[in-house]
Amino acid sequence: MTKVPTKVPTKVPTGGAASAMNILFACSELYPLIKTGGLADVAYNLPLALHHQGHKVRIVLPAYRAVLDGLSHLKPVGQINTSIQGYDVSLLKTSLKNTELQVYLVHCPALFDRPGGPYGEFADHSWEDNAQRFGLFCRIVTLIATDRAGLAWQPDLVHCNDWHTALVPMLLRVYQSRPRSLFTIHNLAYQGLFSEADFKALKLPEVIDGVRLWDFRALEFYGQMSFMKAAIVFADAVNTVSRGYAREVLTPQFGCGLDGLLRTIGDRFHGIVNGIDTKFWDPGNDCFIETLYGASSLHRKIFNKLALQSEFHISSYGNGNSNGNNNERPLLGVVSRLTGQKGIDLILETLPRIIESGFDMVVLGSGEKSVEIELQAAAAKYRGRVGVRIGYDERIAHMIIAGADALLIPSRYEPCGLTQMYAQRYGTVPVAHGVGGLADTIIDIPPYTEDIADATGLLFWDFSSSALLEALQRLAFVYDNLLLWRQLQRAGMRENFSWEHSADQYCRLYQSLC
Repeated sequence: MTKVPTKVPTKVPTGGAASAMNILFACSELYPLIKTGGLADVAYNLPLALHHQGHKVRIVLPAYRAVLDGLSHLKPVGQINTSIQGYDVSLLKTSLKNTELQVYLVHCPALFDRPGGPYGEFADHSWEDNAQRFGLFCRIVTLIATDRAGLAWQPDLVHCNDWHTALVPMLLRVYQSRPRSLFTIHNLAYQGLFSEADFKALKLPEVIDGVRLWDFRALEFYGQMSFMKAAIVFADAVNTVSRGYAREVLTPQFGCGLDGLLRTIGDRFHGIVNGIDTKFWDPGNDCFIETLYGASSLHRKIFNKLALQSEFHISSYGNGNSNGNNNERPLLGVVSRLTGQKGIDLILETLPRIIESGFDMVVLGSGEKSVEIELQAAAAKYRGRVGVRIGYDERIAHMIIAGADALLIPSRYEPCGLTQMYAQRYGTVPVAHGVGGLADTIIDIPPYTEDIADATGLLFWDFSSSALLEALQRLAFVYDNLLLWRQLQRAGMRENFSWEHSADQYCRLYQSLC
């Protein structure tokens, strides 16, 4: 495994309380309007937390057909006098339900009013004109940010997220009077790569800030155009969604070809871990689970385990490896996209040994068809010990987080991850590969000791069956001692993963830029 640098300029600047700022938050998806992954949750929760701290946040999003179909009160606003890239464009305004957050929708029917998802008709097939679609979106965001959209409002800072918004920091550099820009990398593997023909079709300036755009020092990336490179080169600051991932992407193993560029930006690069919605994910107030409980009533958690076993037809007892106070077999949960990144192949490879070691398992997720088929075959082979549900179901997700004894997260890489934080809040012990945000948010227990201190879960550092099994053996050691097990559960439940904590760090970074 490539050694990850231990000292990188990822610490957020410190300072006093930030004064109120105008912030434009640009994103390609936004809960509850449109969602394909965790970005939508961040785009909802972070602006809301910033609003609660006194900042004036406005969100800008493409007006996809799915978004328009779900909204009834839309108001035309602003004034864009000319067509952009040859397309007619207008702005619509709405607000997020039960909040005061204003949302601008970039309405361009020719590019966004289509069936299917935000990036393609199907999840595994992107629209061929995505460079044009999100290139136009970036131009409109830039007009709003420079008060050229007829809104009589200009932000102090534009917060851009992932490649779909990555041209904005570059386009802002054209203007002398401009807001500052922050670009957040949620997953470096998705860079927005397009052809040189697409680059030419966007009709961007040849040179910005003295930098020729079609050059390896700017947008050119091994003969292609990289949207993400534009933001890394031109943004006033760049961050990713955990300090661990910020260290890892500086290495060839995790850097996706951009590690050298990221190393050159030095103090402009930061890491801030995501938060979670602690009201929606709360074992003391969760409408999806069988029995409510808390840190002082963990004995009630067993009723959620029984409900989960019933839902997946898992037998409750028999031939496990537990000989201590918890004499039922430990139940592992998996809530994940079924992709190579998430390491589901490692679970499948190790599954016979996991079952032999006395664990049961339930899985919820969807993704690569071959992985789905293998998991369903495993459920048939180990009937009564392994349960699989293909797709995503919010109720089942909450049932697993509340009812499993431990949550298994063997990701090859993980920019942040949220399920490990949900699990700790529910007293469900995470067992995870020690990468990225997983290593940042889980405190590993020492091997085979009753002095587990403030540990909150288990980490394995090599991506291998033997390392995963060793972590599960350490889990079983603690599980067999009810006092140690309760100590481990309560330590995780004490952790503060709220968005307010993350918003504080973003505020300090904003303040340092403005």
